[in-house]
Amino acid sequence: MNLKERLSREPVVVAPGVYDALTAALAAGAGFEALYVSGAAIAYTRLGRPDIGLVSMSEVAETVALIRDRTPASLVVDADTGYGNAINVQRTVRLLERAGASAIQLEDQSFPKRCGHLRDKSLVPAAEMAGKVKAAVDARASQGTLIVARTDAVAVEGLDAAIARASLYAEAGADVLFVEAPQSRDQLAAVTSALGGLRPLLANMVEGGDTPLFSADELGALGFRLVIFPGGIVRALAKTARDYYGSLASHGTNAPFRARMFDFNELNAVIGTPEMLALGKSYETAS
Repeated sequence: MNLKERLSREPVVVAPGVYDALTAALAAGAGFEALYVSGAAIAYTRLGRPDIGLVSMSEVAETVALIRDRTPASLVVDADTGYGNAINVQRTVRLLERAGASAIQLEDQSFPKRCGHLRDKSLVPAAEMAGKVKAAVDARASQGTLIVARTDAVAVEGLDAAIARASLYAEAGADVLFVEAPQSRDQLAAVTSALGGLRPLLANMVEGGDTPLFSADELGALGFRLVIFPGGIVRALAKTARDYYGSLASHGTNAPFRARMFDFNELNAVIGTPEMLALGKSYETAS
């Protein structure tokens, strides 16, 4: 079942954020059928910098290809603004689709873009974004590759304008609509009331962000079909890494931290070392 078919069925699809092949493999191993390749998480981990448009298209495409080589799970890929105008968007869609994206998310911010939960965002005109959505739809090779249209208008122009923009993007051909950063349960409900009949809707849960945190079941009951937790894994790992390095610096040994770590054999089991060594051995005797 592809992602388009899955979004038409219950229960709500939960896509945790991932940023490399290891986090993708771990998330898929936990049972998630869809993963969210987060541009913010790539910026946090690959660059050690904030989500302010610093990550390039080629870096995202490379990341997607490495993840796709590791897992068959559906990949919802954050492509920021598409890295330029409508023609740039078409190249972005072609590259990411070939790399293994199941869905490609585009947003209506101007450049330089910001994380959806940062202040002082600015937007391109709605008609320009609608053109970029149409360009993305025209560029994809498969109807099964979904175009996710995100609007950041809630924080800039207000909720009504965000809903109007999302409706326009649906008319342009978007398969999934993403109104970023509603500020209350009432605003989330207004989004689903106004747009739920047009396209499947995506909700974004960011710890400490503008949108209150709800469970996937609660959001599904409101009418959302896809829920992402994009940067949670980086926040969890960053806190653990800070504690690990602090412990090692204080004690000069990993012994006090060992219960919170995989040991050598446990990590090799997670990443499939025994199976890959056995596979290599099988080819040595294939003749």
